[in-house]
Parts: sequence; structure tokens; C-alpha cells
Amino acid sequence: MNRPIAVLAGVVVLAGAGGAWAVLRNDPPPASAGPVATGTAQVVRTDIAQQQQVNGTLTYEGLYQVLGSGEVVTRLPAVGSTITRGQTLYEAAGRRVPLLYGSRPAWRTLALGVTDGADVRQLEVNLRALGYTGLTVDRHYSLATYYAVRRWQHDAHLPVTGTVPLGQVVFLPVALRVTGHDAKLGAPAGGPVLHGTSGVPIVSVPLDPAQAPSVKVGARVLITLPDGATRDGRVTAVSPVASTTQEQDGSAQSSVPITIRLSGRVGNMLDQALVQVALTSEERKDVLAVPIVALLARPGGTFAVVVAGRPIPVQVGLFDETAGLVEVTGVDEGMSVEVPAG
Repeated sequence: MNRPIAVLAGVVVLAGAGGAWAVLRNDPPPASAGPVATGTAQVVRTDIAQQQQVNGTLTYEGLYQVLGSGEVVTRLPAVGSTITRGQTLYEAAGRRVPLLYGSRPAWRTLALGVTDGADVRQLEVNLRALGYTGLTVDRHYSLATYYAVRRWQHDAHLPVTGTVPLGQVVFLPVALRVTGHDAKLGAPAGGPVLHGTSGVPIVSVPLDPAQAPSVKVGARVLITLPDGATRDGRVTAVSPVASTTQEQDGSAQSSVPITIRLSGRVGNMLDQALVQVALTSEERKDVLAVPIVALLARPGGTFAVVVAGRPIPVQVGLFDETAGLVEVTGVDEGMSVEVPAG
């Protein structure tokens, strides 16, 4: 089935990538001109993705804030450092406050006799991960939990009591990449002490609301980094709510925030650097395709390909400009079609 929008996009590509060759094929050159150099490419069965180019910003996933217990802050980590499980987030009154992993913030003292709860299990999961065995990971603060806590406190240079008072540890879902301080050294911190993100690089895209319906969680994307390198990625979140920003001219600009997780590592990533994102707006699997430059523009907005010196009409579908392919019907898999040489 012909798709008018796709055809128009294809004509633009042809004008830049193979339009001159197509004109030569439609209008034979004068006798004095030399023959047009051509090669061949096969009709292949593949997946085709139609993409749209948008701008994005490199950043890190998550936003976390560390709250203090009211004691004087005596040490803060360097901005840009990453604190992992068991390491010191900051010091309060000369005592280290370690980071443990968990989605539930500390809200009470954990000790023998405390009622069972998810926070007890969260503590035990961390003790086991740090190498302290001999306890059952459950919701109960048992005698085995008590002795595991004592061993951990000894090794961590904390007061060895077998009890975890409120404020002795901080629970966060992931390792913290420190991005700023909220408290000053020497000042009591009963509120925010520092903040940061996870160490997981992501791309944030403020998408035009008109484009948002075509972008789904799990969609494949291609990201071009500031140094020209590319990374694959997938959409992990599409906000259900549009945000509005005020422009300098007083107008309001709406956008739908989407989040993209990158695959592989991004070395020396510059936070807040601008990148280009090729979003997959539509995808077809297991279809026949030819190089875009194999298409010949015909009268009436139709197309053909040349097989064994003979033009064969084809219908076009999606254009995959990243792969340089276009979906076609009217030819068979494995056929050789003419393309410009070179």
C-alpha cells in the first residue's frame, strides 16, 4: 500500500542520495555522454525502522537526597565521586554514616525486640551482601541478626552495639554519584546533607507532544554522542504528563519527557552534553527491502527498480534512512537490482 508521507520523505532522500542517477535513467543522456556506471544489490528480507531525529541531553538516572540526623557534619564526599554499598556517605560528629541499598528509608532504630518489618529484611539483605553470613534473611531481627550487626559495626569502625540507631546508616536504592552538597562542614544537619544521582547514564528528551504517541516504552533508538560515536538504546519511560516551560519571548512550550537507557559504557561522559537521538516511530519486521538509491522516480509519484536492464514497478513502504533501505513490494527476495556504482 502506498504511503503518501513516506513517499515524500523518500523523494527528498533520493534527491540527495541518488536523485541525479534517477534522472539519468529516466531521461537518456545525449549520445556524446558516457554510460552511467552501475552496480547491483540484492533484494533482502529484513526489519525496517522509520525514524525521526530529535535532540536529547546526556545525564544520569535518578535523583536522590541524603538527609542528616541533626548532628554536626564533619566530612563530605567530593562532588563527582560515587559511593557504593558499605562506603561512607558523609561523617556526622566524627562518625561515618555508611550507605546501604534499599528502597525504604530508615525510620526507626533496629534492635532485638523490634517488631518484624520490611526494613529489618532490607538490613539483613545488606549484611548478607557485605559478606556477613549465619543469619536468615527475613523480616525478623533475630539473635543471628544481632551478632551479624556487631561484626559489621566492628569492621566498619562504628560503635559495636548490635543495634542500628536511626541515623547510623542511610538507605538508597542504588550507588550514589554525588552531584552537590546541601550542608556545610561544621554545621548541624537536620535536613538535606547532599544529593546525587545513580551512575547509570541516560538520555533525556523533551519530545513534541505531537510525536509522543508514536514512541513506546521498549522502542529502539540510536544515539549519536558529541564525539560522533553512536550507541544503541531503548526507551525506558514516557511521561504520561506533558511539562510546560516559559520561553524568553513569553510563549509557553509544551513537551513530553522521555527517558532512554544507553547500552554499553559511555567513557568520559560529559553530564548535560547535547546528543542526537534517532527515535523509531514505526517498525516492520521480516519485509522485503532494497537500497533507497535503487529506486527510480516515475511519473505520478510512483517508483520502479531496474532488474536485468528492465524497470519493474514497486510499491514503497517505510524508509529506513539509518540503514539506507526502503520497504518494497513487487519484487522477489534475492533479485539483483541496479544501483549507482561507487
